[in-house]
Amino acid sequence: MRLYLSGPITGTDDYKLRFRRAKMDLAAAGYTNVVNPAELDGVLPVEQMEWDEIMTVCIDLLAGCDALILMDGWEQSRGCNREVGYAQGADLIVVPLDEMLRG
Repeated sequence: MRLYLSGPITGTDDYKLRFRRAKMDLAAAGYTNVVNPAELDGVLPVEQMEWDEIMTVCIDLLAGCDALILMDGWEQSRGCNREVGYAQGADLIVVPLDEMLRG
């Protein structure tokens, strides 16, 4: 099962740390196939991309996943809400991170 992490990025300073911790927690729980969009800057020139361009990449990545994993604060994030809408429309599993870790 491939999981996609969704959490607030725009306007936060610690998003890379939060996403890295979430990915490590999921790996410790046995989920090793995790897509972490906070790692895009290592592959794409995200500093030079518009928000909509980045979201297009994120939705394309999400399309190849089985589940959307929601991190704390997702409700206030425009990007997370877009990802949730896509996931629901595509019939993907949508589950909060804490529930996934409780297993």
